[in-house]
Order: sequence, then structure tokens, then C-alpha cells
Amino acid sequence: MSVMSPRRSAVPSEVLGADERRLVHEFVDEQIRPIAAELDQSERFPRELYLEMAKIGLFGTTVAAGLGGAGGTPLDYLFVMESLSYGYASVADQCGLIEIVGSLLAAFGTDEQHEQYLRPLLCYGRTCAYALTEAGAGSDLGSITTRAVRDRDGWVLTGEKIYIHNAPVADFAAVLAVTDPVKGKRGGISVFLVDLDLPGVSRAYQEHKMGQRASQVGGLVFDEVRLPADALLGEEGHAFGYMMEVLAKGRLGIAGLALGISRAALAAAVTQAGDRSQFGVPIGANQAIAFPLADAATELRAGVALAAEAARALGSASEDAATLCSMAKLLASEGAVRHADVAVQVFGGSGYIRGYEVERLYRDARITRIYEGTSEMQRLIISRALLPRNSDRRGERR
Repeated sequence: MSVMSPRRSAVPSEVLGADERRLVHEFVDEQIRPIAAELDQSERFPRELYLEMAKIGLFGTTVAAGLGGAGGTPLDYLFVMESLSYGYASVADQCGLIEIVGSLLAAFGTDEQHEQYLRPLLCYGRTCAYALTEAGAGSDLGSITTRAVRDRDGWVLTGEKIYIHNAPVADFAAVLAVTDPVKGKRGGISVFLVDLDLPGVSRAYQEHKMGQRASQVGGLVFDEVRLPADALLGEEGHAFGYMMEVLAKGRLGIAGLALGISRAALAAAVTQAGDRSQFGVPIGANQAIAFPLADAATELRAGVALAAEAARALGSASEDAATLCSMAKLLASEGAVRHADVAVQVFGGSGYIRGYEVERLYRDARITRIYEGTSEMQRLIISRALLPRNSDRRGERR
């Protein structure tokens, strides 16, 4: 295949060698892509697929090998997310969730929590959820109302979470709750590990989504749930700092997921442009078709380069890492929507029909501009890095 072929990932990696990369590509081609349409149609949770992914080490890419992870770098994680998403974004979404919860557990969990939660999670013996969002609290952690009150034996948890990934199927959740209302988000929010079969926990509903439909989303209600003292993850009141540490990695993961959607859209559109003929020639011979594909290919390569730079910055703990991850997520997610739209246009009327890959990709792409921080939030983060709040820019121009 030519160097420009979108059939294989252009994302580099550091720890994963050629054999490991080939194994990932083969798994995607043989195990994920053939069932993507069925999963989208049925909204089924493919537990058997995730068990196979765990066997070949696709969960916990950056978690230390001694804790059950792959011991890789953020660049390896980017490669895994992009590759899985080329197969089906819902599958990559599961990998991303486990990476974030696994990173929290690895960094802040006790030895007992590693044994009870982290190791089973990485081998897919237990399924997790990450319970942050509430009706009035998404990007604004200071608006969380779920409360955890200390009592004689531990904690009592009360509140409701919405739009929680894996809520309908998870065995446990990492739950953000207010432990000191006076201190607020900086010192007053903590993380708890909550087994979802405890008395007082209920799964409120399951959402039916536009895209990424095999990725289960729903609500969790905590009605005076009694937790032991060792349910606290890390230190009391440190949740805001913990979230800041994993948010950049989460955004890098969604950048990779969006790039995978773009690559799948471009691959399908290029094939269609070469196979379908009108007026005796392939439609790709028409510049009206060829030029949008050229733009998409160029933007995809630019997105890969920026995401790889962000991954390397994250791996080296660069002070620019968070901003670069926001840039990568913004560019890749906005691009995924455009590139899926181009693919639908190349397919014409058939691209609008359920059952065609590009129709699904168009729906799958849209959420990438919203979760792990909306595009507007990423622009706010980037602009704050460019324009320090206390700088009088007008005065500088005089």
C-alpha cells in the first residue's frame, strides 16, 4: 500500500513494536469491523469482545506492567485509541474509560484497591464507570451536589449522576462527591469507589443515543449508600487535582478516537470514489470529488501530527501538555465531523441509508465535539494559555 493509504494507522508508538502494532491492526480488521454494524443496530454491549481485548493487553496502556497494564506511553495509548476507533468508536470508548479509571487507581489507589479493583478491571473481570456528570454539573466540578458525609463506620453517599458511560453494565464506579461544601471544588470534593450492587444504589435508566450506540450510557442514583472508610480513593478533598491529572489524557484519547473515525471515513470515501463510475469514468476523476478528499487526507495527517506532539508532551510532563491535548482534541473532533460529512457526500444518496458505514460514522463523529470537554471548552482552555487573564493586551499595543 502507498504511504498515503488510510487503511493503516499513521499514528506512531514508542513501546509497541511492529509485531504488536500488526496484532492490533489484525484484531481490528478481523474482530471489530465485521460486527460494527450489528453492534450499532442492536446497541448490544459486546462483553465477549472486551474479554478478548483484555487477553491481548489492550486495556491499561499506560498503567505499569507490575499493576497489570501494558507499561506503555501516552503515544502508545493514542495509537491504540485511533486503531480501535477505525474499527468502531464504541469499542475505543470502552478502552478510553478503562484507561482513565485505571490511571486514577494506579496513581492514587492503595494496594488493597489495586487488588480489588484495578487488576480485575484490566483483565476485564470487573467493569467500571466514571461518575462525574450531574444535571447541573458537567465541566463545572464546583456545581456537583452529590454528597458523601462521614459517619462512625465510613461514609454515606447521596446524589444522582447522569450520562454515565457504562452505568447500565458496570460493577463499580469511581464517584465524585462533595465532602466539604465550604471548601468547594478546591479541597471539598473527593473520589469514592462504589460497588454498584450495594443497598441504595440504583441504575436509573439507559439512554438511546444518536451514535456510538453500543457504548452504554445511563444514570446512577445513590440513596444514602453506606460506604466503608476504605472506599475513599486517594486523599479526602483532592478530587479536583486528580481530575486535572487525567483530563488531559482523556482528551488525548478522544483525539485518537476522532482520528480513527476520520481515517475510516476517508478510507470508505476513497474506495467509493475509485469504484463508482459516472459518465464512463470513476467519480474520483472529478475534482469536485477529489479535492475534498485531498483536504480530508491533509487535515487527517495534520491531526495525527498534533496529537502525537501532545502525547509526547504528556509523556514528558511538559507544562504545555494540557493545552496541546486540548488543541489535539479540538482539531481531531471538528475534523471527524467534517470528514464523515465528506464521505457521506461522496456516497451520495446511499450514504444517507442505514447500513452503510459512512452513515454510522457520521453519527458516531458528532459526540466527539461534546464529551471530555466541548469544543467551546477546548477553545477557552487554549485561549487562556494564549492570553493570560491579567494581561492588558490593549495597553500593550499602545
